[in-house]
Amino acid sequence: MARREPRVVAELGRPETPEETAARKAQDSHNHRQRQNVRNLVGALVASLAVVAVIVLIVPRSDTPIERDIDVAAVAAQAQVGVEQQLAVPELPEGWRSNDASLRQREADGVTAWYAGYLTPGDEYVGMYQGLGANPTWTADLLANTIATGVVTIDGVEWTVYDNRDTDADVGNARYGLVTEAGESTFVLLGTADPDEFETLAGAIVPAIDAQR
Repeated sequence: MARREPRVVAELGRPETPEETAARKAQDSHNHRQRQNVRNLVGALVASLAVVAVIVLIVPRSDTPIERDIDVAAVAAQAQVGVEQQLAVPELPEGWRSNDASLRQREADGVTAWYAGYLTPGDEYVGMYQGLGANPTWTADLLANTIATGVVTIDGVEWTVYDNRDTDADVGNARYGLVTEAGESTFVLLGTADPDEFETLAGAIVPAIDAQR
């Protein structure tokens, strides 16, 4: 039986030595493992994406935006610690909800205010601020430095009215506002709701106003 001649490698122009043959086979084996690892990685990635797609498809979704409904009374109870003035916690009819409640302090003048933001049944905004030892500058800044337009009495409490609904000026959320003072507290209501909804909120904080007198 004739002996098989060593394979001539084109790149070398001669037969491979045993060492070169062993090195070539080792490299081929390494390349095969690398390709196999890449295929496994791609397969795992495809499987993961498939799982994510299934989860997205089976998890129920709603087009209704999620709205926070803050428990103002609970937040006020925590904030009341260390505050002498009684913090206003209005009891409002069904359809009103709060999206924020907190004690806020302005670094510019050091005024601390109890704040609760409300969405009305008409889906408009009204913010309630109770400035603790506030000053006229604090009030004016909240109302975008607008001018008072009148006075209204709600449940025995006189409020100064800031009606900016017809102005072309940029007054932010201060399209309408009510202001009154009692003791060391200044109460400011401002927002985009109509006057009737403002009167509802103003009437609901009369107990807190009476407590300041």
